[in-house]
Amino acid sequence: MTEGRVLIYGGRGALGASCVSFFKNKQWWVGSIDLKENDQADLNVIVKPELGWLEQEKVVLKDIGESLNEKKVDAVICVAGGWAGGNAASADFLKNADLMWKQSVWSSTIAASVGAKYLKEGGLITLPGANPALEGTPGMIGYGLAKAAVHQLTKSLAAEKSGLPKGCYAFAILPVTLDTPMNRKWMPKADTSTWTPLEFIADLFYRWSKGEDRPKNGSLVSLITKDSKTSLVLA
Repeated sequence: MTEGRVLIYGGRGALGASCVSFFKNKQWWVGSIDLKENDQADLNVIVKPELGWLEQEKVVLKDIGESLNEKKVDAVICVAGGWAGGNAASADFLKNADLMWKQSVWSSTIAASVGAKYLKEGGLITLPGANPALEGTPGMIGYGLAKAAVHQLTKSLAAEKSGLPKGCYAFAILPVTLDTPMNRKWMPKADTSTWTPLEFIADLFYRWSKGEDRPKNGSLVSLITKDSKTSLVLA
C-alpha cells in the first residue's frame, strides 16, 4: 500500500538520493527527475542537458503524465542545483552565471510547472534556495543571482493566482553547507559540526509533505547548524 506520492527533481544527487531513499523507506511512491537514473525510484525521468529550457519541460511533463495516468502527487521536491564561483571580473563570469541559471532556475521553474499540473490540492512544493543569497554574493555572483531568483519564485508560487492547485504550500530551503561526500572531499579540514545532515532535510521534507509542521506559505527557511544541531530560521 502506497502511503503517498512524491516527485524529486534532482533525485540522483547527494541530497536527492537521500530523499528518494527516505521516502521509499516510508512506503511512498517516488519519482526521480535527473540526468541519470536512481535505481530506488519507481519512476525515472531523464533530462538531457543539451536540450533547451522548453524542451526539458516538455519531456518532464510528458513522462510524468504518462506514468501517473491521471493520479496526483502529494509533493514536488526540487533539490537540483550546483555551485560555481566568480566575480564580475572573472574570465568565466558569464559562463558560470549561465550554468547556475540552468542548474537552479531551469529546474525550479520546471518543478513549478510540474506542481501546477500534477500536485494534489493542499500539496507541497519545495525549491532549493541558499542562505548566502539573502545578501550580496560578490565572490559567486552567478550563484547568488540564480538562488535569489529561486527565492522570488517561491514567494510568487505562494501567492494567489500562482497557478498551483488550491491550498498548496511553497517553501524554499536555504542551507549554508550540506554534509555531502563531495563537500567532505573538497573541504577535509572544515568544521563539519556546522554542516546540515542530509537525513535532517529528508525528514523535514517528509513531515511537510504530510502536512505536518509547515511554516507560513512562501517561507524561505534557513537551515542553521551549530554543534551538529540544526535550527529552522525563517528568513
